[in-house]
Amino acid sequence: MGEAEVADETKPEDAKPEGAKPDGAEARCPLGDFPFATEHPLEPPKEWAALRAEGCPIPELTLRSTGAPVRVLTRYEDVHAMLSDPRFPRDVSEAGPDGTGTGERHQRWRRLVGQALTAKRVAALRPRIVAIGHALVDVMEAGPIPADLWAGFAYPFPVRVVGALLGVPEADWDRLAYWSGALFSGDRYGERETRTAREELLAYLGGQVARTRSAPGDDLLSRLIEITDAADPRPPEAVLVQIAQGLMHAGHETTSSVIGKLVPVLLDDRSRWQRLLDDRSLIRPAVEELLRFDVNRGPGMPRYLTEDAQLGGEVIPKGSTTVSVVASANRDERMFPHPDHLDLTRTPNRHLAFGAGAHSCIGQALARTELHVALEILLDRMPDLALAVPSSELARRAGVLTDSFEQVPVVW
Repeated sequence: MGEAEVADETKPEDAKPEGAKPDGAEARCPLGDFPFATEHPLEPPKEWAALRAEGCPIPELTLRSTGAPVRVLTRYEDVHAMLSDPRFPRDVSEAGPDGTGTGERHQRWRRLVGQALTAKRVAALRPRIVAIGHALVDVMEAGPIPADLWAGFAYPFPVRVVGALLGVPEADWDRLAYWSGALFSGDRYGERETRTAREELLAYLGGQVARTRSAPGDDLLSRLIEITDAADPRPPEAVLVQIAQGLMHAGHETTSSVIGKLVPVLLDDRSRWQRLLDDRSLIRPAVEELLRFDVNRGPGMPRYLTEDAQLGGEVIPKGSTTVSVVASANRDERMFPHPDHLDLTRTPNRHLAFGAGAHSCIGQALARTELHVALEILLDRMPDLALAVPSSELARRAGVLTDSFEQVPVVW
């Protein structure tokens, strides 16, 4: 699948006027604000399938949060092309929301992390990840039932793993969890509290860099310091702080949200959970299928067009903002047979949950390991795990990029 082609400055004679819809689009394309609502928390919005239908253009919809116009991509081919195209940044400025940048600076950041966050390092960290998961289940088992799987396991698990990865002392893991939550759940905190949390996190990470430099270990931060110290010219110290902050942001929110959603999907149909209990070799393909199957109603991945682009059979003009709905692309009938069926043995499974191209998730090996370990531990320790409420009563958690649930009440 190739990159999106650049349109000529002079549009072809048969091109539609800017903003125009192809014949029949009014009847075939849903109208309304974006993102869309769902009738059931585990099911996708019905508008996704309508937008993927033949003859439906890449529509311009209104972003619910700001009222701004966005071109919404829902088909696999279009989403893959946009995510893979390095010409279109993730932010209007070069500095992205996590401080890591989007252009060449972002690529330098990725190359640095790629040298340090190797498959060997992830494999070496696995016993620590397992220990973190078991410790959280110990606390859940000692507490009241029903328990909240989100608060007790899904939320703290990834941030503690990131803390271990960076060499942060265990005594400070809960502080990391608070700061991370304040930053990616901004609607739950006042502006002052969010700003204070960001300042405290940056100050802490700066101190952690200094402590690690004076007493290096075998953690990721020590390796990053070793790499940057050998560089010519050596990047400023702030780069290490930005990398650590970026890992905190990317490594916590997304994995927490996925754990908090994949377990209810498995428990909603008991036969799915039972299949994994009976055959643990299915965990690996099941994780990939659960990533594909995930219903993420978040606002999607924005790209800002710095030049005209050919997508979906039309020219999207320079200056447009596009939003790639990965969860819809992962339900595209053109790529996945019976996409609304959860097939725990599906192969191949070329889902886009970790993105594509230059901006694909650099920590996906770590995320996959965390998801595998999380399922293994819950299956081993809580084989009778069940939802304490009907899945239809699970309330979506607003204000986070990747979408999750307010609570996941469970019994065992």
